[in-house]
Amino acid sequence: MSPDERELLRLIAEADKPVAMSDFFHTIHPPNFNSSVPEDDPDRLAWTERQLGLYGASIALWEGELVHVVQPANGHTSDLVQVTDAGRAALA
Repeated sequence: MSPDERELLRLIAEADKPVAMSDFFHTIHPPNFNSSVPEDDPDRLAWTERQLGLYGASIALWEGELVHVVQPANGHTSDLVQVTDAGRAALA
């Protein structure tokens, strides 16, 4: 499990209710640049790559059955997930 996958799984496990995995993306990798910098700023580009990587981490957690969807996306909200027993064991 990658460091991003582990941190995302840990944060989901600590939640007291089902959550959207993307809710934690800025917690894991907060923006490290001024919002007024251009789109092609190296820091912004690097941060965007890290954010996209977290989508990959989300998929890996789901494919590994470490999280399960308890409320599918409905056009207004993202999938809401909880950690599975296998996910809790992976964190131990």
